[in-house]
Amino acid sequence: MHPSSVKGVDDMIMLGDLNEAGLLRNLLVRHKEGIIYTYTGSILVAVNPYQLLPIYTTEQVHQYTDRRLGELPPHVFAIADTCFFNMRRNKKNQCCVIGESGAGKTESTKLMLQFLAAVSGQHSWIEQQILEANPILEFGNAKTVRNDNSSRFGKYIDISFTKGGAIEGARVEQYLLEKSRVCRQAPEERNYHIFYYMLMGMAPDQKKILSLGTAAEYKYLTMGKCTSCEGRDDVKEYAHFRSALKILTFTETDSWEISKLLAAILHLGNVEFEIIMSNLEGCNIAKSSHFSMASQLLEVDPTALEKCLTQRTVTTARDTVNKPLNSDQALDGRDAFAIYGKLFIWVVTKINDAVYKPPDDEDTVRQSIGLLDIFGFENFDNNFEQLCINFANEQLQQFFVKHVFKLEQEEYAREGIVWQHIDYLDNQRTLDTLANKPMNVLALVDEESNFPKQGTDASMLQKLNQFHSKGEVYIPPKNNFETQFGIQHFAGVVYYDSKFLEKNRDTLSSDLIQLVETSTNKLLKQAFNAELTSNSNVVKSVNPKLIINTPKNSLRQPSEGKKRIPTLSGQFRQSLDSLMKTLTVCQPYFIRCIKPNDFKKPMLFDRELCIRQLRYSGMMETIRIRKAGYPVRYTFSEFLDRYRVLLRTSVCDPKTCCESICKRVLAGEGDWKTGKTKIFLKDFHDTMLELERIKELNVKALLIQKVLRGYKFKEFMRKRSAALVIQKYWRGYKGRKRYRVVQLGFARLQAIARSRHIHLNYKRQRVAALVLQTQVRGYLARKEWNRKRDAVILLQAHTRGVLARRHIEKMKRDEREEEQRAILAKQKHLEEVLRQKRETEARAQAANMSDQEMVDDIFGFLPNMVVGGQEGQAPVGFEEEDYEDLDQYSFSKFASIHFQGAATPTYIRQRLQQPLLYHEDEGDVMASLTVWWIILRFLGDLPEPKRMSRLQQGSAIRDRYVPQDLISRQDRRLSHMVGLDQQTVSEDSDVMTGEGPTLDRPLSSLEKVHYIVGYGIIRPDLDEIYCQICKQLHENNNRNSYFRGWILLSLCLGVFPPSERFLKYLQSFIRFAPGGFPFYLAERLRRTMSNGPRGEPPAWLELQATKTKKPMLVSVALLDGRSINLPVDSATTSKEVCQLVSNKIKLNDTFGFSLYVAMYEKWALGSGREHVMDAISQCEQEVKRRGGQEQHAPWRLIFRKEVFTPWHDCKEDKISTDLIYRQIIHGLKFGEYQTEKEDDIIELAAKHLYIQHGSDSRPENVKETVKDCIKTSLLEAKSEPKLVQMIHTAHAQSTFLSSGQKADLVKAEVVDYAREKWPMFFSKFFEVTKQSPPLPKSKFIVAINWTGITFLDEREKRLLELSFPEVTGVNTVLITMFLSGLTERSKYAVALREVSSQDPTILSFKRGELLILIKDEEFSKQRGWIKCQSSSTKKIGAVSTETIFILPTLSKPNLLNLSPNQRKNLVEANRKDMGTVERVAPASLKDFSLQYFEKLWAHSREPIRQPLLKNLLGNPELSHKACLAFTILKYMGDYPTRQMQSPLELTDQIFSPPTKHEALRDEIYCQIMKQMTSNNNFSIELGWQLLWLCCGLFPPSQALLRHAQKFVESRRREQLASDCLQRLQSSLIDPRKLPPHQVEVDAIQQNSTQIFHKIYFPNDTDEIFEVATSTRIRDLIQNISKKLKLASADGFSIFVKTHDKVHSLNDTDYFFDSLRQITDWSKQAKRIKDGPVSISYHVFFMRKLWFNVIPGRDTEADLIFHFPQLPKYLRGYHVCTKEEMVNIASLLFRVKVNGDKSQIPTIPKVLKELVPADQLKAMSENEWKKNITTLFNKQGSMAVEEAKVAFLKVVCRWPTFGCAFFEVKQTSEQDFPDIVRIAISKTGLTILHPKTKEVLANHPYNKIANWCSGSTYFHMTVGSLVKGNKFLCETSL
Repeated sequence: MHPSSVKGVDDMIMLGDLNEAGLLRNLLVRHKEGIIYTYTGSILVAVNPYQLLPIYTTEQVHQYTDRRLGELPPHVFAIADTCFFNMRRNKKNQCCVIGESGAGKTESTKLMLQFLAAVSGQHSWIEQQILEANPILEFGNAKTVRNDNSSRFGKYIDISFTKGGAIEGARVEQYLLEKSRVCRQAPEERNYHIFYYMLMGMAPDQKKILSLGTAAEYKYLTMGKCTSCEGRDDVKEYAHFRSALKILTFTETDSWEISKLLAAILHLGNVEFEIIMSNLEGCNIAKSSHFSMASQLLEVDPTALEKCLTQRTVTTARDTVNKPLNSDQALDGRDAFAIYGKLFIWVVTKINDAVYKPPDDEDTVRQSIGLLDIFGFENFDNNFEQLCINFANEQLQQFFVKHVFKLEQEEYAREGIVWQHIDYLDNQRTLDTLANKPMNVLALVDEESNFPKQGTDASMLQKLNQFHSKGEVYIPPKNNFETQFGIQHFAGVVYYDSKFLEKNRDTLSSDLIQLVETSTNKLLKQAFNAELTSNSNVVKSVNPKLIINTPKNSLRQPSEGKKRIPTLSGQFRQSLDSLMKTLTVCQPYFIRCIKPNDFKKPMLFDRELCIRQLRYSGMMETIRIRKAGYPVRYTFSEFLDRYRVLLRTSVCDPKTCCESICKRVLAGEGDWKTGKTKIFLKDFHDTMLELERIKELNVKALLIQKVLRGYKFKEFMRKRSAALVIQKYWRGYKGRKRYRVVQLGFARLQAIARSRHIHLNYKRQRVAALVLQTQVRGYLARKEWNRKRDAVILLQAHTRGVLARRHIEKMKRDEREEEQRAILAKQKHLEEVLRQKRETEARAQAANMSDQEMVDDIFGFLPNMVVGGQEGQAPVGFEEEDYEDLDQYSFSKFASIHFQGAATPTYIRQRLQQPLLYHEDEGDVMASLTVWWIILRFLGDLPEPKRMSRLQQGSAIRDRYVPQDLISRQDRRLSHMVGLDQQTVSEDSDVMTGEGPTLDRPLSSLEKVHYIVGYGIIRPDLDEIYCQICKQLHENNNRNSYFRGWILLSLCLGVFPPSERFLKYLQSFIRFAPGGFPFYLAERLRRTMSNGPRGEPPAWLELQATKTKKPMLVSVALLDGRSINLPVDSATTSKEVCQLVSNKIKLNDTFGFSLYVAMYEKWALGSGREHVMDAISQCEQEVKRRGGQEQHAPWRLIFRKEVFTPWHDCKEDKISTDLIYRQIIHGLKFGEYQTEKEDDIIELAAKHLYIQHGSDSRPENVKETVKDCIKTSLLEAKSEPKLVQMIHTAHAQSTFLSSGQKADLVKAEVVDYAREKWPMFFSKFFEVTKQSPPLPKSKFIVAINWTGITFLDEREKRLLELSFPEVTGVNTVLITMFLSGLTERSKYAVALREVSSQDPTILSFKRGELLILIKDEEFSKQRGWIKCQSSSTKKIGAVSTETIFILPTLSKPNLLNLSPNQRKNLVEANRKDMGTVERVAPASLKDFSLQYFEKLWAHSREPIRQPLLKNLLGNPELSHKACLAFTILKYMGDYPTRQMQSPLELTDQIFSPPTKHEALRDEIYCQIMKQMTSNNNFSIELGWQLLWLCCGLFPPSQALLRHAQKFVESRRREQLASDCLQRLQSSLIDPRKLPPHQVEVDAIQQNSTQIFHKIYFPNDTDEIFEVATSTRIRDLIQNISKKLKLASADGFSIFVKTHDKVHSLNDTDYFFDSLRQITDWSKQAKRIKDGPVSISYHVFFMRKLWFNVIPGRDTEADLIFHFPQLPKYLRGYHVCTKEEMVNIASLLFRVKVNGDKSQIPTIPKVLKELVPADQLKAMSENEWKKNITTLFNKQGSMAVEEAKVAFLKVVCRWPTFGCAFFEVKQTSEQDFPDIVRIAISKTGLTILHPKTKEVLANHPYNKIANWCSGSTYFHMTVGSLVKGNKFLCETSL
């Protein structure tokens, strides 16, 4: 015996004893050791252990995942992993063929499914649905003699995978269910499991409804005399079956209907038939409850059911006959009612509907793994179905032989491999006899089956003998009386009973079909739907793509017009052919299952049985060919692509390279061969190569990592060195700065110390000096005092003597003079008293003069009332204004800063030597001094000069003559057309020469005011005047001068404003004005600042208003005879007056109405910023120039139409039309409007007559019309009667009279006539100076009206006329308004350049062509598109607004009338104005396009027909997606869109394909940059938005990255450029997986690169956090943790709550990818296919994992995240003692009331917030209150935060602390209540009783083999993958 046969080997090709005995011993040795799996190369041999082995746990799944075949001991998981690995590596579908009945093939299939689901690793619901399909498919399983769970049908499960290797669906195909088992079973066999499951596991109440009992009561279940199965728990299996139905989306109704049909089958089986004695050929149904229950469950009429079972309808050519059936025939008919088979097919279809989702794209090719679990070879109940089963096994054996032997040896020969041919058992002859060659067995059976009358089983057997008796495969009967024939199968001879025809026909009687049709049971009808709807013999098979027809190789072919019903064998052959085709295109793997014994006993090995299975399976030959052969084959290119990393050279041909790799890696490891095109390897060679490849890839990966890390380290070192330099300089700077601070401190310290020392010395010396001085001074004082005392005493003595003598003499003398002095003193006292009395009276008289008298004294020259002005209310807008804090802007402060020299801000009475302010202009200096002189004279501070002689005038000529600029202002005239003749003021000469009005003469107050104000007008920003006035008002005690100054200031404020420099100071100054002046002056200043400076000095009206401090009231005349009084002030403009008039008369169409001033002539003030009082002042000056008095100036204000708009419509405003009409009639009367023809005047007069009097044309009315319309000259030229007659005739013959036209329409006609006829009379005139040469004169007048622009000379001769379309650029507001209005209303445009497009949406046209605009808003003009029609081709399409110029005209222009040069200039002028970016961008894709592009690199306006990049052209799918991605055009506005799409829809269309297909990413970058090159500003701005989004999603390839960076860097001035560069770098790490979220799109739409998102916390608080597009969940968690100052971020996670679900986000995902995924899920849930959907959601930050949570360690986390566990406690989820509840209640009460003891009485009311809901009745309310109060008082002054932490410290000791609780409904465990509570903790999953809180089950995580969730279900498997406990629960969430 060879040593390898002693202990056995894993792979039998390694056996030394390569014979049958060696094979058998190897299996025997391994079987005794409990090793059931053995390899034969890549073929797995599995010996059924008939016991559960511990080799199918999750540890084994992980162990065999991603391992090569042969690395680990043989296992079914290794085959599954190999299939999965090769599918992903070779991109080829795989299949696994599992064979042999009773040997464990069904269990092997389940195990492979379990492994594939585990490897997929998604824990998705679709995976669980596929796994749970097996319990439902056991609908077709039953107990047989050889197998307790035998599949009585075949199935092929095709599992589809995504490109990432995740399961995305499956499809189940079923083959040939054994329907006869429902009616009869062999001894020791059972019916299908589902019947026993239902009877044992169904609830009693449901069984009662269905009238079900035990299995022993039903004949269908007791024929095999076996109703139980050892090792199977029918109750538990039924629960699993019900759970699987729910998982596979079977509704409760579906489940109940299935039970009804199953119960009906059982009741039908108990129906018995009685022989009718009168008619032995007939029978009746015996009375029983089973029959009535069956009819009730089938929902059919009992009579119809009885008739259907006891009679047969026979249809002849002429009639239909009911034939009675005997009892045997009736029993056969009952058994033929194939409800179970149809129900099984319906169940399989329902499963496929749940687990199979067809691809969205039909062209999508899915990768799949197929598992074939089909019936094995059998040799016991040998009927027709068994023949079909064995035929299928012959096909599979041939597939095995062909794949293992035939194809392999043929390929060796073809490739020239030296090979010794191996003989093998080929079953091709058996297949030829059964199905392939003409007149085969199945064809003969079908032929006889198609002749129900002539064809019998005997005739069929006769034909089989006739055609096949001489062959080796077919074994005929031994004699003519035997009905059995034999077939030589690959596994041995099998004899079949020839009763085939009835089963092969597989027909359902028409009576039964009609019965089903009358049923109201929906499920029954669905199961028989094919029979109910079929009208031909074409029947659909299980595979929907196959159509089953009668086999072609039969004896008699049917005629064209007659179709046959398909037979059972025909259907089965078609399904089998489809299966073989599927297997052929897959890479197959084989699992050979071996039965060790026929007794289903563990550890029993039947050598004879096993050797027979090994022999007919060809295992010996398989081992030989696997040992000698080369099962792994690669083409040279495939091998080199796969293992190029193992190559040591870079240049060689493929074959040499392959040999080089093999020689190096496989040296000394057996032989390998190279053929002509392929290399041939052993299985272990492939494993070795894979291992070496992985090692080499790891080495290369390490090398790449090393280089990258080195690069990053170098980058780090560079940045580090730069940081060190920065740090060095920064530290140096900080050190120097700190040194300077210290140095300054030391200097200050030294100074203080020195000063202290000096001060102490000084104090000491001072004290000493004082002592010395005191002593010295005392001594000297005493000495001097003594000397003086002595001298004084001496003098006193002498003096007293002299005085005494003189006194005596004086007394004598005084007595004489005293009397004389007394008389004189009395006289002087009297005179002094009289003088004081007179002075007192004079002062009192002066003090009694009021402010008003002072004003009256100043303006004593004014009359009591001035013509044209009167007091009135303040105009609209004269509201009081609140002053700012102006205290800091004092006039003294301004003077100290800005006054020159020694000038002070106080009042003086001398003339200045220099101005107060500095002036560079000498004229300003002289003007300032002159103004000061006049101001002093006005205030009375200087007397008026007397007339000087001519000789005296020469010395002071500069001061005495009026400046020339003031004189020129006074010598002006009025113009009737242009208005004021604004002559240029010359200020070149500062010295006034010649004779003129002198100032050195007495002037009136008005003249002084005019001179002062005149200087302020001609010299703007001259603050000198205001400063001089304020100076004279500051500290002025002269009352007369003081009041005169404030009046002068008020007059100046109404004419010109101060500069910005002095404004605040002046506002501050006028606050201190006397009386009512502060508000009055402030208002005048505000109005002057608002409306601008005046151009004329104050008028008489203003002087009157200044006197009264009230607004003026002026009268404005309307041409309809009305007059409107309006309040005005000095700053009132014509616009304000026009607006007031319009409001008063309710005029809506105000454009073109202006204010006119009329005196001797009238001129227009317009309706703009012209000052009304300037015009009135000019009128007064004109009257004075003519020798009159100003106050008598006869001026008038008139409101009239000045100019029309080109689009004027009289229907818009009747009031406007009436005013214009009255203006026209008035102009006709006074000759203002003249016509060329006299008839026109007569026609207008007739219309006026009709308007005034209608059809009444009496002579007096006509005469009135003549007076109204006819001017005097015409009236004198023609007699009045003649004119009356002419107007009467015109009125009578008019159309408006005959048609009864309304007067308003006739008015409109008159207005339109005037507008068309007299455009020059409705024009706005401007006097201009020419700067370009075309016109002959330099000065002329420009008239602008609705027709265009007209140039006139001084004599009003027309020089040039221009229409608005001819104007290309203007700076006049009126013309600009006309042009924009015409452009907006125009329907005509001219093409600026030629456009030729193949897109029917875009209009093609030539340059200069006239286009007609269609304004139907089909295209968005905001995005640069408009709908147009070509005037030449009449075609309609979209036109870019950049390519056309909209003509400002309302009538169709005739471009032919324009000269070629004019048309060219029109086009070129507008081409220059097109708002485009630079035509040559700083950087573009030009260089990149030379190598990679197929198209131009600049922007275009048409969609692309093919991708830009060449590498996409060969991929049709990606090419199509690339073209669709050119939606970029729509987003950027470069392509017209009829329907406005939301930005999110467009970004989804752009970015969805590249996020799924990496090859499209460069294409998107190129398309965006292409459209941003040389495009317009609007499109480029939107292009930046797209580029910003793109850079944040995914990076370009290395080839494009450099060009993309250069493209962006060259545009760094753009707002988003720097951010794009930064995002481009961050996206290189890991690209995003999904398109942008709505929040990102909204942000960039607003050009915001910062995105802030609100995050909610469990304690009902929230905060805002910045979230970038590259922010991952873990980054956000860290940011939140840092901001909240949490001790650690471990265990925390981000959750998103939608309206019905809470989603936990993966830490490694991008934040916006996660939000987008949730949005898409919600969108699918709402079944919204397209379009934006607003999904409401909230983002929460909460603790997810409760690991190492210790209350008190992190206070912030305790308060924010841990304490909100309180609701779980109050709901009663935790188990706790009464003492703990009282303690917690006291803590919670403290949290609620914050330690307020006064709230203790409220405890009973808030008890629900303190105690768990299920424990409220544990004590009475008073007891709760008493206990809570006791502990509350013991807690003392505990804070709220401390109470919360104390609560957590109590609950953290409970095992359920931190658990997530779920109330669920479960159906898996019968011992558990229907509603249970699941607690998920850090240790595992615990199932609790919701009421008692008892632990029902506890499952640690390491014991959970599998889990998944989907919809509202959660499923898990505990223990082994094979026999583990399954738990299914359902929730409403």
